Amino acid sequence: MAAVTLLSTSGLSRQFGGLKAVDQVDFSIREGEIRALIGPNGAGKTTFVSLLSGRIVPSAGRISFAGEDITAMPAHGRVRKGIAYTFQITSIYPTMTAFDNVALPVQTALKKAKAAGPAGGAAVIAQRSLAALERVGLADRAGVKAGTMSYGHQRLLEVAMGLALEPRLLILDEPTQGLSDGEIDNFCALVKDISRTATVLLIEHNMPVVMRLADRITVLDRGQILADGTPAEIRANPAVQAAYLGTG
Repeated sequence: MAAVTLLSTSGLSRQFGGLKAVDQVDFSIREGEIRALIGPNGAGKTTFVSLLSGRIVPSAGRISFAGEDITAMPAHGRVRKGIAYTFQITSIYPTMTAFDNVALPVQTALKKAKAAGPAGGAAVIAQRSLAALERVGLADRAGVKAGTMSYGHQRLLEVAMGLALEPRLLILDEPTQGLSDGEIDNFCALVKDISRTATVLLIEHNMPVVMRLADRITVLDRGQILADGTPAEIRANPAVQAAYLGTG
């Protein structure tokens, strides 16, 4: 049976003055997929995912998620619908512990689930927070202030915060930045694990990571889709080689 489209865009555009940062992009991602979004600096990747997450509004076009038009929906509404986004620049609460950082999105997820029944109290929050930290390998740092953690651990903490929302779509923006080789190996295993329960959109410059993880790769260049295909197809694409991979 064909996989269900979870998120799609039609003619999605964002213009800043005379600059077309995203220009008439038609894009779709299937449920359960690991999709990578790549492109040279200035290609429009950050603007595109900001449009998907609701941080900025489009100049034109349409965004659908799980069959619903979310084009005009604000960011917090998209979070409630099941879209979680980790930022390119780490966004954590540095004076709070790792546990408390994760407990905040856990409470958001529980509020979202209230309609289905009792959401539970402090014990449920603690259980889910620790489970999210355990999943990214930070359970032993639950009581550590986030601002004192290494940059790599802060990146993983932000992933845990995204997972705590129990998203249907998890957008990871440059997640391996600042990670050691060993941490990158662990991260790749984590993404594979995440993909069993959520769709993953990965914006990443580390091409070995992209080729290792992605089911499909979308290449943006100058705000438009240059290519879309499997890792093998993207690696062999002459236009991608010339524009991005540096082998043309």
